[in-house]
Amino acid sequence: MAHGGFCVARTDNRVVFVSGALPDEVVDVEITARRAKSWYGRVVAVVEPSPDRVPHVWPLAAAQGIGGVDLGHVSLAAGRAWKARVVETQLRRLALRTVTVQVEAAPGDEARAGLASRTRVTLRADAAGRLGMYAAKSHEVVPVDGMPLAVGELQAVITGDLGRRFPPGQPRHFVQPSGSPLVVVGEGAVPGVTEVVTTQAGTWRYQVRADGFWQVHRAAPAVLVAAVLDAVGDASPAYDLYAGAGLFTQPLADRGPLTAIEGSPTAVADLRRNVPRGVTVVAGDVATVLAGAPRVGRGVIVCDPPRAGAGRRAVEQMTRLQPDRVVYVACDPAALARDVALFDTGGYELTGLRGFDLFPLTHHVECVAVLDKR
Repeated sequence: MAHGGFCVARTDNRVVFVSGALPDEVVDVEITARRAKSWYGRVVAVVEPSPDRVPHVWPLAAAQGIGGVDLGHVSLAAGRAWKARVVETQLRRLALRTVTVQVEAAPGDEARAGLASRTRVTLRADAAGRLGMYAAKSHEVVPVDGMPLAVGELQAVITGDLGRRFPPGQPRHFVQPSGSPLVVVGEGAVPGVTEVVTTQAGTWRYQVRADGFWQVHRAAPAVLVAAVLDAVGDASPAYDLYAGAGLFTQPLADRGPLTAIEGSPTAVADLRRNVPRGVTVVAGDVATVLAGAPRVGRGVIVCDPPRAGAGRRAVEQMTRLQPDRVVYVACDPAALARDVALFDTGGYELTGLRGFDLFPLTHHVECVAVLDKR
């Protein structure tokens, strides 16, 4: 297994990254791309299947190479084990840390076979005006015949739109928030929606743009808030970095005053609407803003960077501030491992790590890491 949803094969001293395969299988592979150091291919026939292989949950996606369901041929349990091994491998290779990770299922996913979990779906019109999704790792729009990945309410609305024609290239966002009626964004002004997050620690309400960033899995906001609050413990929060619309800022603010930093103008507008009194909102690049911040020497920093990770500049500034703990939310194992190594250089040890399967049927995995000052 390799990061990115591929399995690794070798032939004639060349590495081939194969999609649609499982470890230890014998398969026929069509080569789809040749590069200097490696080739890429896809499975066209399974000769000796793995016991973890299941009938693909969305046959059209398998046949047409649609992205967003690259592990649709893998049982959910085996998919979680796959992701755990990828996280462990990245940490061993990039951070020189040997850890054991268990990727936890989101509530309800087993009963729905990983389907009907997404509250946000974006489709685009192809050259003929038909709605579809991008083919894997390309910008070619493949028309779809439905959307089994979406929550039930969205599935019905999307199916109704599939018979219509739209301007080529036009995106169409389908959104089912937890606290507002379903909306479709693609024509006219973009509305705001209300999201409600409930955990054992409390309930919080958020106002966000319908096409803005929000966790797409129906259970993800509550799962991540609970995990972050558990990792923070009784400590006082100091900063919420890459705060987005304030998913973590609101719950953290219940534990004391803090500063939330976000760089996206759209997200900053949502953040300002959502934060309570006692929270200072700063718009700007995280590393740049922290460079002018005084040393805190205590408390907790929570950070939820984009897929590329926080990076050297931001990590150096976080460690310069000397909090007792950093709680790091990551959606890319390689970026997480790289940043764990940077934190180690700055005097912070990886002391806790949880994985969450918030993108079932894909290779993506969400992690919450705890880094404590030595």
